[in-house]
Amino acid sequence: GGKTSRSYSSWVGVTDYDRDGELRIGIKRVRGGRFSNFAFDTLQPGHTIDVMTPDGRFFTHLNAEQGQQYLAFSGGSGITPVLAIIKTTLEVEPRSTFTLVYGNRSVEQIMFAEELEDLKNRFMSRFVLYHVLSDDLQDVELFNGVLDQEKCAAFIEQLLPADAIDEAFICGPGPMMDAAEAALKAAGVPQAKVHVERFGTPLPQAGVPAVEITGDTPAADLEIVLDGKRRKLRLPYQGVSVLDVGLRAGLALPYACKGGVCCTCRAKVLEGEVKMEKNYTLEEHEVRDGFVLTCQCHPVSDRVVVSYDER
Repeated sequence: GGKTSRSYSSWVGVTDYDRDGELRIGIKRVRGGRFSNFAFDTLQPGHTIDVMTPDGRFFTHLNAEQGQQYLAFSGGSGITPVLAIIKTTLEVEPRSTFTLVYGNRSVEQIMFAEELEDLKNRFMSRFVLYHVLSDDLQDVELFNGVLDQEKCAAFIEQLLPADAIDEAFICGPGPMMDAAEAALKAAGVPQAKVHVERFGTPLPQAGVPAVEITGDTPAADLEIVLDGKRRKLRLPYQGVSVLDVGLRAGLALPYACKGGVCCTCRAKVLEGEVKMEKNYTLEEHEVRDGFVLTCQCHPVSDRVVVSYDER
């Protein structure tokens, strides 16, 4: 029993959804994963689950009149949101091209292999796909091994020069993402042109920590605004986050990963000051405007007012 929230990516393009009205997500079984194993072992056609409104920042604004060159580095299940972006881009921008470098261990582990081949056949002159495999040997040496920084840099240098990249997307395992980011940066691609989506972090994702809050616990005054209502609470300076305290008080606050990745718990600080331990998703301008990831927030000032109504 108990409530579990997780964020998953849709692999359906916007144009697909406009045609059939269905959203489809990709779920990969994770050893010890609470929801992924439930989904594989228990969910059946006809079951009903509660979902939140689709949200995210892993995208770019498209324009049918422009012709852009897009590049994506992806690995494993990180292909899920990238596939949706590729589909949408190729259909919405008929003058644009998309290059995908996709890393896996073997051919058998390639997710959405058929869908990717279909896209190659539909957009032969505008979609280029390179598979990089660490276990299966291929004829071209560049396509063997893992997507480390050296490998990513080689793809940029040999197949798509940095000055030709209008936008880049990265999603996959942490080390691969770090390597791709570093390679793009070293090649001179501006950070503003690089879009990153992380699925998880090494941080623990357990339930609310059992930190006892007494009258002697050093804590700030916390006021949470949710659905137009205000709730006053006490927020210790250490040990628990804004989100933890709100959930413990029974508030129906939005959250999923609790690792500073998914941005579901995003809220705005209206008064006071907080510090974030981790931030993998908020842009610099959002932080300047007062937005925070409440799963990572601890008080700095004696009073903090946070609004989930301004997300």
